[in-house]
Amino acid sequence: MSERTTGGTARTPEFRLASDVIATLRQDLLTDALAYRPLPLAEGPGRFTRWLPASIRRYAPWRQYAAVVALALLVLVFTTASQTGYMGDAGRLFAALLAAAPVLMTLVRPIAAWWAAVAMTVVLAAMPGLAGSDFWPWSPGAFLSYVSVMFLVTLRTGPRVAVWMWTLTLALGFALSVLIYDRFGSNLPEVAVTSAFALAIASSLQIRRHARAEVSAQQEVTAVERDKRTLLEERTTIARELHDVVAHHMSVVAIQAEAAPYRVQNPPPELEAAFVTIRENAVAALTELRRVLGVVRSADYEAPDAPQPTLASLDGLLANVREAGLSVEKTVTGAVRELPQGVELSAYRIIQEAVSNTLRHAPGAAATVEVSYVLGGLGIRVVNEAGTGDVRPSPGAGHGITGMRERVAMLEGEMTAGGTGAGGYEVAVFIPVPSRPEPGTGPREGVA
Repeated sequence: MSERTTGGTARTPEFRLASDVIATLRQDLLTDALAYRPLPLAEGPGRFTRWLPASIRRYAPWRQYAAVVALALLVLVFTTASQTGYMGDAGRLFAALLAAAPVLMTLVRPIAAWWAAVAMTVVLAAMPGLAGSDFWPWSPGAFLSYVSVMFLVTLRTGPRVAVWMWTLTLALGFALSVLIYDRFGSNLPEVAVTSAFALAIASSLQIRRHARAEVSAQQEVTAVERDKRTLLEERTTIARELHDVVAHHMSVVAIQAEAAPYRVQNPPPELEAAFVTIRENAVAALTELRRVLGVVRSADYEAPDAPQPTLASLDGLLANVREAGLSVEKTVTGAVRELPQGVELSAYRIIQEAVSNTLRHAPGAAATVEVSYVLGGLGIRVVNEAGTGDVRPSPGAGHGITGMRERVAMLEGEMTAGGTGAGGYEVAVFIPVPSRPEPGTGPREGVA
């Protein structure tokens, strides 16, 4: 089956295949061959970087540049020592510089470096005084330079470019052998075999590096998605708890508004109408609250039968963790007072998560829980020592800290969490609590 072009000329599958091959060759080795593509700096510490002095360690990201420069110097020295031409020291130095230049070019223009290596091969092969007659068309120095350039370019580009370079190398060696075969022998088989092994190794390294980069990128995406899911789950948990708290208070308001007129003898009609309005608004708000926040409940979620915990339940929590093996002490400072139930619940949950983290991540450590009732808010501080090392810590994903921060942010508070100088961990939280005006001290209507 053939395909017709715009002008009506039939295009056979072979023609399309050849066109695709030529287009691929043009894209890989001709298009933007002189483009400036500097070698990126190395990421992360090297395998042997920690053994270097601190003054040299800061240059570790440039270690790939140093390796290529060292290879170019090796080519330079090897070419100078192995050159057997008849042009003296100046000729050997020229051949060495000509062989080392493509290696250095791989740092900034990899595709152009390979074309430079091809040109270097042709120049040295056409000058017997430089190249000698024992190794042709690649002298020992040109051989090392050419294979090194192909290896480095493959590391920068990929296996497809490696196949093109190896194929064109065979064509180059065959063309030179045909043109000057009567005068020189050819070491094309040696170059073909050696370069094939070098390109196979470079291609495997490049594929492995790209696969590792893709896995790392996928792990980062997975970690971000996991954090988002954890955040949503924690917000759902907080919303459920607050739904129960607020719904309870709204129900109490509605009941008290309905019962209040019966506690007053002969209440005026205005007062009865006011209580009716309060009850209707409370019931409407409760209905809307259940409709909006009720969607966060899962299908199998059941509201707790017991009241939500508060700071008054803290002693029971600490008693439980002591039974689990954690040595914990509680300190309360300031005048203990009743706080809004949402604050009490969040404070309890934060302390619960902090001591649970101590059990998981610092087994055998002692902890201290400090609760401070201060003017304008509530302070919480949970500090644990370093683990004893007798028990292996439980691995964790850090989701507990995320939940703490969500609760503190919801209450417009502040939180810090991090390691201590002694190897332990500290969680410090401040939750602002607006002060309630004393009875009779609030503003009065009609007073200027």
